[in-house]
Amino acid sequence: MTLLLTRMTFARYLLASICALACDFLIFLGMSRAGLWPMGAAAMGYCAGLLLHWLLSVRFVFLRDGDASPAQCAGFALSALAGLAVTTLLVGGLAALGLPPATAKALAVPVSFLAVYAIRRYGVFARA
Repeated sequence: MTLLLTRMTFARYLLASICALACDFLIFLGMSRAGLWPMGAAAMGYCAGLLLHWLLSVRFVFLRDGDASPAQCAGFALSALAGLAVTTLLVGGLAALGLPPATAKALAVPVSFLAVYAIRRYGVFARA
C-alpha cells in the first residue's frame, strides 16, 4: 500500500511539475527572445513556475487541503532555492560552453526535478 501511495504522489507531482515547467519555459523563452541574459531568463522562468508549483503542491500533490504549515512553506522555499541554483548554474554553464539556451534549460530540467522532488517528498512534506 505504501508503494502505491508513493507512486500516486509521484504521479501527481509529475503532473504538477509539467504544468509548472510549461509556465517556466514560456516565461524563459519570452525573456530570451526579448534579449535577456540566459541565466536571468532561466531564473525568471523558474520563479514563475515555482509559484504555480506551490499552489498545485499544497492543493493537489501533498496536502490537498491547502493548509501548509509555516515550516512547510519555508522548506518549500528552500527547496526552490536549491532547484533555482541547479537550474541557473547548469543553464549558465552549458550556455557558456556553446549550447543554445533552450537546450541548456532542457538538460537542466530533469536534474532539478529529481533533486527538488526528493527534498520535498522526503523532507518538506514527509509527514503529509
